This record gives sequence, structure tokens and C-alpha cells, in this order.
Amino acid sequence: MKSKVLGLLGLGAILALTGCGQSGNSAGASSQAQSSEAGKADDSLKGTTLNLYTWDGMFPQEVLDGFTKKTGVKINYTNFDLDETMLAKLEETKGGDYDVVVADDYIVQLAIKDGLVTELDKSKISTYGNINPLFQSKFYDPDNKYTLPYGAGIPLIVYNPETVKTEITGYDDLWKPELAGNVGIVGNYRVIDGIALKTLGYSFNTNDLSQIQQAGDKLMNLAPNIRLINDNNLQDYLLSGEVGAAFMYTSQVTQALKANPELKTVYPKEGLGFGVMASFIPSKAPNSAAAYAFLDYINEPEVAAKCFEYIGYFVTNKAAEQYVSDDWKNLIVFPEDKVSLIENGELIENISDEANELHNKIWEEFRQKTN
Repeated sequence: MKSKVLGLLGLGAILALTGCGQSGNSAGASSQAQSSEAGKADDSLKGTTLNLYTWDGMFPQEVLDGFTKKTGVKINYTNFDLDETMLAKLEETKGGDYDVVVADDYIVQLAIKDGLVTELDKSKISTYGNINPLFQSKFYDPDNKYTLPYGAGIPLIVYNPETVKTEITGYDDLWKPELAGNVGIVGNYRVIDGIALKTLGYSFNTNDLSQIQQAGDKLMNLAPNIRLINDNNLQDYLLSGEVGAAFMYTSQVTQALKANPELKTVYPKEGLGFGVMASFIPSKAPNSAAAYAFLDYINEPEVAAKCFEYIGYFVTNKAAEQYVSDDWKNLIVFPEDKVSLIENGELIENISDEANELHNKIWEEFRQKTN
């Protein structure tokens, strides 16, 4: 799932958590009614095929099998490695070939802009109301016309209090000399350059080249503290003790905390960066009826809970929260007392070519200093 790499930052206008504080009973009654309605399978879909296009390993097999059992629709699961690969394929097919796509927010914005995404008929998605509005109305789909969120990525700092004897409360603490040679970070240049920007009070998405350069200069001073840069399994190095602190993607954070609950999680005081993986129907989907049935199905509360536990990302389906198992609840249900951090956070958005080029230049210099 490549851009779990960028399934992490970004946040345009954020809706307040209005209407999400339902009692457990009322939420349960609502979701059960929706599930009952969604349970009425369309027999006309039997024998057809749904072409699903996303990263590898995005849905548990029992969920895919459950959809086929319920609807009679066979799923043809095709995966891509990069969001950009997906967009290129969608452009090549002019919005055809695929029925449902799940990708990262920033690339979805480009697909919508290119006319490759269908405006949703929400009357065909009876479970639409289960979505948590905290993760809607973002820069890539401000009016919620085209997409349904399928998980939020929120990279966080995790450290071992047994081996790290200094308190960590934010990004800036990663520069502490006490952490020399003891920090692991992911390898996404916008994310890592972004935390340097945040320590200076700037936006992840600034196009101001002087601000980006200022952050780059500061980033170079972080190099002595970096033990390793790893995108794929950074949590393993934290668990083994090779690093005492790590700045990791959401799925890595959940794996680390599941293995060692004594680790400390830091919601950085400078502000969260996050991103949303979103599902959509391409503009010329060959089986749009099956696509609507699939979106309806994966947003059933019980089904959604299984999906979130499988991918290890924050739950974007409010009705699913009560079905998340106790083992996972503290890991993937965003804490109510931290909601303001989401409301004041940022998603990583597309920026100017000049700004992006400078980020790349800084990142290459930084990597050389950490080798």
C-alpha cells in the first residue's frame, strides 16, 4: 500500500464533529437499520464482475468473499504500487476499465480535476450516513460529491520510555541532542520536510521558497540524530531496540503498539499532519451498479470495522467504531479528546512545481548527511 506513504497529511476545511456524539444505543439502532436496508441484495448483479483497483492488501479476504456471497458479484482485484501509476492508468482508459478505486487524497484531487471520477448518487448508498464528517469536506472533495473516505493516516512519534530518558511532546524534540543516533523516520520527503516546517510555525503546504529553505536548513541539523530512514517496516527497528524513537506511518504505529503497549505515542504539539484514503467510482466504470453495491457494503458498520482492523488505519466510519474489537479500539479509533488536533491539522496537498523541486533538493542533501 504505497501511499500509506502519503495517506497521511492534508486537511482543507474541516467540519466540526457535529452530530457524531450519538449515544451507543441510538448509533447502534441507526446502523442496524442501515445494515438491514443494505442487506437487500440486487439479484440482477449476479454473475457480473466488479473491477477493484487499489494497493495490494487493502481488504480482508472475508470481506471480499462476503460481498460475492451477498450479491453474486465476482471481484477482480487489481493493485498498483503508486498513486501516480493509478492516475496514469485511469487517464489511459479515460475513466474506464475499473469500477471502484481506492487511492490517496492528493491524487484523487487530480483525477477529479481531469474528469475521471463519477459524481456519486448518494441515494444508491444507504450506508452513506455512517461516514464520520470529521474526515469529509477536505481539499480534494470539499463538497463530498465524488468520494467516500476509507481510512485516515496520521503519522505519529512513538518512543520507548525505557530507553529514551527525555520527554518527547512534539516534532521539535526529535532534534534534542539526547537522541543522537537513536531516531528512525519514514522516507517521505514532504512529510519529513513538513515536520521541520511545523517546528517553525509554517504550513506543510507552503509555496514560500524562503520558508521551505529555512526548514531545510533546520532539517540538516536533525541528521546526527537519525539512525535510519525506512518506509516499509520501521516499527520492527523500534521494537528490536535499534532505535528508541520513531516517526512512523499509522499502520506502523498500530503494529508497534500492538506488539508493545508500553511504548508512548506522541500527538505532536506543533500540529498534526494527516491524509485520507478515499474510494470513488471512475467516470466510465463498466459496472457502476456493482460499484454502488460495493461502496454500500463496505460502509456497513460491521464490515467497515473488519476493514479498519485489517488495514490498521484510523476509522473514518463513525458507526463502525462500536464494532471495533477492544484489542484495536485504542489504536484505530481516534481519541475524542484529540479531535481538536484533527480540526486544526493539515493534509498534505499538491504544491507548486518550484516548491516541490526545492523539497526534493533538500531531501537528497539530507539523506546524504544521514548516510
